[in-house]
Amino acid sequence: MARLGDRHPEGTAGDWFVDTHCFDCDAARNVAPGLIVRNPADGVSLFARQPETPEEVEMAWRAVMVCPTRSVGHVTLKRPESAVFPEDLGDGVFRLGHNSKDSFGAHSYLVQRDPGNLMIDAPRWTRDVYEPLDEMGGLAHILLSHSDDVADADRYAERYGARVWIHEDDKTAAPYASDILVGRESTEIRNDVVAFPVPGHTKGSVLYLVDGHLLFSGDSLSWSPEHENLMAFRRACWYSWDEQMLSLGRFARSDLRFDRLFCGHGWNHDASAAELNAHVLHLVRRGSS
Repeated sequence: MARLGDRHPEGTAGDWFVDTHCFDCDAARNVAPGLIVRNPADGVSLFARQPETPEEVEMAWRAVMVCPTRSVGHVTLKRPESAVFPEDLGDGVFRLGHNSKDSFGAHSYLVQRDPGNLMIDAPRWTRDVYEPLDEMGGLAHILLSHSDDVADADRYAERYGARVWIHEDDKTAAPYASDILVGRESTEIRNDVVAFPVPGHTKGSVLYLVDGHLLFSGDSLSWSPEHENLMAFRRACWYSWDEQMLSLGRFARSDLRFDRLFCGHGWNHDASAAELNAHVLHLVRRGSS
C-alpha cells in the first residue's frame, strides 16, 4: 500500500500519488503512459496529471497493481472495483501485473494457447494472479528469460505442475527447473515456441519466439520511445556487452522474425518484421562501435 505520508512532493495535486519509495523500475510508467512520468531530478515516478476519464482511471489502477514497491496509490481507495490484470495485449498475450521486487519490477506475461498456456517470466505470488490463471486454464510451461526475472516461478510451477525452462548458464536461479536449455543454438520447445539463447545481459539470457512473430525478450531487448529505436541496457549488463551484441546480431541474421516485442523492462513495440529486424541490426552496429 502506498504511503501517503511519503507522497512525492513533485507530483501533481490530487487523489492519486506516488510515494518516494519508488525505485525507478519503469513498470508504472509503462502501464500509465502520460499519467505517470519519470522525475528528472531524482529518477523516480510521479503523477504528471490526475486521471480524468474512466480509461485513465483504469490505467492508474494498473499502475497501483503493477508497482513492486507498492508506491502508487489513491488517498482513500485501496483497490479497483474490478480486476485490471491480466491485461489483454492481443494475440492471446496478457500482461500479468503484480510485478515482483525480486525481479526489480520486471513484467511477466501469459500466452493463452490450446496446447497449454505459457508464462514468460514470473510475477510475485498472489491470488490476484493465480485465480485468473485458474479460470484461463492454468499453465503448461514457464519460460524464464534469465536469472533476474524468476521471482515466484517455483510457486506457480508447483500449483499447475508446469514445466519450467531456463538456460544452463542461469540454472542456479531456478534449481527446480524441469527443462534446461543448452548451448547457443535455437531450441524448439514445442511447435509454436522457439528458444534462442542470447548471452550478454546474463550468461544464460534467452529470447522466446511464440507463433513465429511474438518475441519475449526479457532484459535483452527493449524499445525506446524517445529515440524511436530498439535498445539494450548497457549499464545493466551483468555478463558481457560485446557478447550481447554478438548474440543479437546472430538472432537478426537467423531466419527468425518478429513483429511484436514484449520485454521485461522498458517498452513493448509493434512494427513490421522487416522494420524490427533492421532495428536489431542497427542496434548491433551502434552497440559494437
